[in-house]
Amino acid sequence: MTPSDSPPEPTDATPEARERLLLAAEAAFAEHGYEGATVREITKRAGVNIAAVSYYFGDKERLYVETVKYAHSCATGGLPVPTPPPDATPVQLLELFIRELVRRMHAPARATSMQLVMREMSNPGKAAHVVVDEFVRPMAFALRERLRTVLPGLDEKRLLMTGFSVIGQCLFYRQNRPIAELIFGKDAVGVLDLEAVSNHVVRFTLTAIGHPPEGSS
Repeated sequence: MTPSDSPPEPTDATPEARERLLLAAEAAFAEHGYEGATVREITKRAGVNIAAVSYYFGDKERLYVETVKYAHSCATGGLPVPTPPPDATPVQLLELFIRELVRRMHAPARATSMQLVMREMSNPGKAAHVVVDEFVRPMAFALRERLRTVLPGLDEKRLLMTGFSVIGQCLFYRQNRPIAELIFGKDAVGVLDLEAVSNHVVRFTLTAIGHPPEGSS
């Protein structure tokens, strides 16, 4: 597409219009899925002209992909992985990485963000592949390398399952919190804040792989 073939700028284009479109698309796709949500409904929710979708995203499919990426960024805090200190040991690097995973899983998120991401990941399509390529796979491979360094004698099958165990702990507190509140009550689950969960997952994981944190019993 040449510049002259680009969609014309909609009359209601503003710096906030793209953000409103993403928020409206997130709600619509979370509720109805890709097939059920319509561009007309999304633009109506966003309060923009229907031409704004073509201008900002090109078409509905690209809007969906960008919306899932947007929702995933909200659901994980949208921040890069912190740079560890240069003198950190392999075990310390693993601990820092686990704490970062827990932090991302505890990031405040809109309900529609979580709903859309879970919908897409449960039945992966083009958007899921983009999110995996850009965000999830780098984190998963980084975790595997952290574990490989701490556990150099572990075979690949057990290394993979150990990584799944770490991620599973982190995901549990994100995905199952509403059910846990139904079982144990909001007050009991409410005390499981970021620090409490981080400390537990780190202690549980390091003890299981034979490197208990100092002071643990």
